[in-house]
Amino acid sequence: MKKSARAKAASNTAGLAPPLDFDALRQSIARAQSALPRRLTQAAEYALAHPDEIALGTAASIASAAEVQPSTLVRLAHQLGFGGFSEFQSVFRDRLRLRAATYDERLRRIEQGTTDGSYEDALLNGFLTAARQSIERLSETIDVAAFARCVGVLAKAETIYLVARRRAYPMAAHMSYSFGKLSIRAVTLDSANGIDQEIVTMATAKDAAIVCSFAPYAPASLAQAQSLSERHVPLVVLTDSALSPLAAMATHWLEVSESDFAGFRSLSAGMALATALPVAVAERRRFSFPAAGPAAHGQKIPATRGIA
Repeated sequence: MKKSARAKAASNTAGLAPPLDFDALRQSIARAQSALPRRLTQAAEYALAHPDEIALGTAASIASAAEVQPSTLVRLAHQLGFGGFSEFQSVFRDRLRLRAATYDERLRRIEQGTTDGSYEDALLNGFLTAARQSIERLSETIDVAAFARCVGVLAKAETIYLVARRRAYPMAAHMSYSFGKLSIRAVTLDSANGIDQEIVTMATAKDAAIVCSFAPYAPASLAQAQSLSERHVPLVVLTDSALSPLAAMATHWLEVSESDFAGFRSLSAGMALATALPVAVAERRRFSFPAAGPAAHGQKIPATRGIA
């Protein structure tokens, strides 16, 4: 009996070079996603959403948590070019070791990488290179049509909810500032008094949310996104992979891939999008609702001459 195209893709591992680090692994999974059988996709999604569990668990415990058979993990490893599950797991363990490194240890690695003692020059150039790579990658890969769809959803929203934690939080903070300067109603879900869930219950399908999160995905962001989705609030997601758990919830999503230097990851591409989105939303509102805009949204819609 002939194999299906999907089955052939799943069994064809000859000649594949295994990914050397976690970022490369995510990219490999994203490229292979459309050809993976359902169970392999399920295992891959679990691995990217729970990288620490993959690093620390056994094949049996991981398979149980992912609700697949241990053999599925082995098949996934082979599909991605690894000799077996242990090699696949080693990528997650290396990532965990890098994360566990203290800032002092990361700085020592930078210093050890210099040959002439020019520590400051190496550090500055390293971060500038990472930032430049992030921006160039975004420029080359951004789906402009998807960006326009995101803008369309946000432009129609009565209130825009901003969700971000940890490394992604500066993106939400900057968008909150920009929306405020542009007289667009936005609420950041980061209350110091712990009433975020109560705030979420006020959101409706007439609103929208921007959710920013990158692997390993802040649990609070995932929970808030899920709550908003259950209330039928359209979600615009900025995340790092098609296999991000947030991408599955999104109304529309944009991929943000950041380079790093010595374990310190850039936020340049993310901040570029966080700067562009509010301005694009204001412009869309201005052109779509030139007369009825304030009445339709209860807000002033200024010309976007700049955000000081």
